[in-house]
Amino acid sequence: QMQLVESGGGLVQTGGSLRLSCAPSGRTFTSYGMGWFRQAPGKEREFVAAIRRSDGFTYYADSVKGRFTISRDNANNTVYLQMNSLKPEDTAVYSCVADLYGRANGGRWSSLSTYDYWGQGTQVTVSS
Repeated sequence: QMQLVESGGGLVQTGGSLRLSCAPSGRTFTSYGMGWFRQAPGKEREFVAAIRRSDGFTYYADSVKGRFTISRDNANNTVYLQMNSLKPEDTAVYSCVADLYGRANGGRWSSLSTYDYWGQGTQVTVSS
């Protein structure tokens, strides 16, 4: 069975940076796209960023544009999230997601139902 495993979370001060990684374990797969969501305590899950495998097209939530960068290594099915200029409101559990069948095609990158696999998440805490 395939799983997505995130790493790289931690505690950082306001203005600092972190780099998250996500790689599959178990059965290998080829995804149409991969991305990140986050969930803060008491809040709904929120889309962060996504990237299309074929051409590297990226899509970001307005709240992270200009601060976060998503990238991927297709050879290893790994996706990264470079987070700069972090703010306390970025504090959340960050989960990696994978779209295997192209549901994101047509602009549905930020929809929860687009994604087939979800990781367990990694905690990111930004102190003020």
